[in-house]
Amino acid sequence: MRFLFLHQNFPGQFRHLAAHLARNPDHTVVSVGQDNAAAMRGVPLVRYAPRRAPAKTTHRYLRGIEHGILTGQAVAERLSGLKREGFTPDVIVAHPGWGDALYVKDIYPHAKLFSFCEFYYQTDGADAGFDPDFPLSVDDRARIRTRNMLHLFNLEYCDVAVSPTHWQKQVHPTAYQGRIHVIHEGVDTELARPNPAARFTLPDGRVLNSSNKVLTYVARNLEPYRGFPQFLRAVSQLQERSVDVDVLVIGGDDTSYGAKPKDALNWREKLLREIPVNPRRTHFLGKLPYREYLTALQVSSVHVYLTYPFVLSWSMLEAMSCGCLVIGSRTAPVLEVLRDGRNGLLVDFFDTAALANMIEVALNQPQRGQALRAAARETITSLYSIQFGVAQWEALIQREMGALGI
Repeated sequence: MRFLFLHQNFPGQFRHLAAHLARNPDHTVVSVGQDNAAAMRGVPLVRYAPRRAPAKTTHRYLRGIEHGILTGQAVAERLSGLKREGFTPDVIVAHPGWGDALYVKDIYPHAKLFSFCEFYYQTDGADAGFDPDFPLSVDDRARIRTRNMLHLFNLEYCDVAVSPTHWQKQVHPTAYQGRIHVIHEGVDTELARPNPAARFTLPDGRVLNSSNKVLTYVARNLEPYRGFPQFLRAVSQLQERSVDVDVLVIGGDDTSYGAKPKDALNWREKLLREIPVNPRRTHFLGKLPYREYLTALQVSSVHVYLTYPFVLSWSMLEAMSCGCLVIGSRTAPVLEVLRDGRNGLLVDFFDTAALANMIEVALNQPQRGQALRAAARETITSLYSIQFGVAQWEALIQREMGALGI
């Protein structure tokens, strides 16, 4: 069977599925991505780039839509070239969020298009307006509604839709939810696993292990969407009580979601002006190489994961897979995986005093967390492993293609 993967930042969520399919000599697997996409062994990568940016005169609500159209055009041009060279896929697996898949059916009308439906924006009940520090204006609501034009087009256009969690499925329009399958891409439970012998070296040369009190926090970027302000306030409260703990903060200073601060270069700089923390015990490590990041999780005593009602991060699942004691926010995406008192602990997203208290108790009574750690690992190995995700994807593809007699 012939497979085509479309992802602006390939491999993205398709890494494990593409690798699995490419190992089968009966399959041909090709990928398409932009300049920052990464080639994989056995998966040729075709790169594309939009010819221009959205025009400055375009209404600002529509600039994302215009960008999607320009992206879709660029992809269509590359696919037309592939078609002339003789490549015609049976299956197209696409992340359509940036417009990559808009016109693929015009090039390959008989291919089965599987769309990865990561998120559908809401003006109520999800990320927008969740944080009272960032209230929505009428202008914001209009912009968000307009942003969904591209996602609605993709829902109408695809043959099969997949979301990684049930909650992410449920934020899509009710009329389309019956077509959306829930398959999480999975995490590498062989790499992300407990390691009692792990040692993590701090920038100052000190070495931490599982006998130390270590508090970990991870986000792609340190920002409000992932509860960075709330976490830092809880850390400050802990340190006021002279709690003896090293705090490892892993993440960059860019902004992945929401707006940048108006009065600082980044959220870390802004919040450190306002919230006192002990610089000798609070280690801002930036973005780490993957294995070094996993080592930090393996020496963690308590791991905090906070998020708006938004896309669930791989980092929470990887922390659970490493056997961390996870304290998560009582928000919809977390509630789907983390069960309070069964495989982790839950806290109100905005209650920094409760978070600080919960961290302190967990640090001082480590034996009470052992069962939660084991249960967290079991949750991930049984329901969120690579093997489980790939098997679900493969079964879905076989079922859909079997219906076509392929």
